[in-house]
This record gives sequence, structure tokens and C-alpha cells, in this order.
Amino acid sequence: MIPARHAPWFQWLFDIYLKIAFRRSFHAIEVVGDVKDKGLGILVIANHISWWDGFWILHLNQKIFKRKLFVMMLEDQLRKNSFLRKLGAFSIRKKSKTAGESLTYAAEKLKDPCNMVLLFPQGEIHSHHAFPLQFEQGWGKRVLQPHNDFQVLMVANLLDYFSNPKPLLRQYIYSPEKTSGFICSELQEEYNRFYQRCIQMQTR
Repeated sequence: MIPARHAPWFQWLFDIYLKIAFRRSFHAIEVVGDVKDKGLGILVIANHISWWDGFWILHLNQKIFKRKLFVMMLEDQLRKNSFLRKLGAFSIRKKSKTAGESLTYAAEKLKDPCNMVLLFPQGEIHSHHAFPLQFEQGWGKRVLQPHNDFQVLMVANLLDYFSNPKPLLRQYIYSPEKTSGFICSELQEEYNRFYQRCIQMQTR
């Protein structure tokens, strides 16, 4: 497993790059929803629709939650883009002996109220038109530990052009009330109900 190696100086420089990249690539980025920060570690569950996904959550975190971000990504991709370790990326190699180590690493990070851990439970990129979302199940046994209290933040990233030459990104956010006793299959059901509401709001 490749752990994260945060570098504040690199984060500062990358923030400047992201602001320029977002202005060039998107008409606007809007956050839709009102989520109360419960003062716990935050597990972010988001749809995985593009190369941009992790950077969108990085932007959302800096704007609202201001946690130390950890992002789980495939080991071969992290080796190709090792600079992402400085932004909080750590690796997982699915269906290997080290996968459990990566999931335990994520669970340990959630114990610190200053941290945020981002997972894409679909496991790979899918169209944002795909519904319902199917979560991979293996991660839940290690990450969703019953004795570990944390806040779950659900994020749905949806894009539309409307009458603009560049797309509008809306980041819909929602957080369940409870902070422990999560089960992967139940989170999948709740996320899909949330996602369906987001699509309905987006199409209006």
C-alpha cells in the first residue's frame, strides 16, 4: 500500500492551478444542500463520473468542511500520478492481500475529527446517467466499523451545459443523521434515494 504524504506547500500551489483550470473548464460550480458539520471525521461517498472527481471534492472540502483530505485510488493509477500523494491520495490494489491494509488505513483516518476520507464505492468510472448505482461490497467490513463514529457525506456530481458553452457542475450534498452502525448495502440504498432526488432537481 502507498500511503498519503501531504505537502502543504504543494497544496497551496495546486489550489492556484485548480482555480485557473476550473475557470477554463466550467461555467460555474454550485453546491446544493445544507449539511451540518458534526465535528467528526467525514467519510465522503461520491459518484465516480470523470477524471475531475477527486478535485471537485478537494474544492468542496476547502470551501465548506476544511478537513485534511485522504483519497483512495487504484495503486497503478497512483504510481503513474505520484504527485497526488501530496494532496492526500493513498492506494488500494483490489483483490490482493494488501487491499485490507488500505481499508484499515482509511478506517483509522476516520477516527480523527480533523480528517476526511473520500471513497468511490462504485469502484470505477460510470456515466452519471447510470442508475441505480451499484457499490462494491468488500470495503464496508473494514471501513464501516461499528465502534467508529464518523459523519457520512453523500455527494452527487451532475453536469449540464444548458445554454452555456462550458458545463455547469452542481454538487448535491446530503448527510444521514446517524454516525455509526452503517452497513454497505443500506448506504447503497440511501445513496440511490438521494441520487434520484438530485436527478429530479437537476432536470427541473
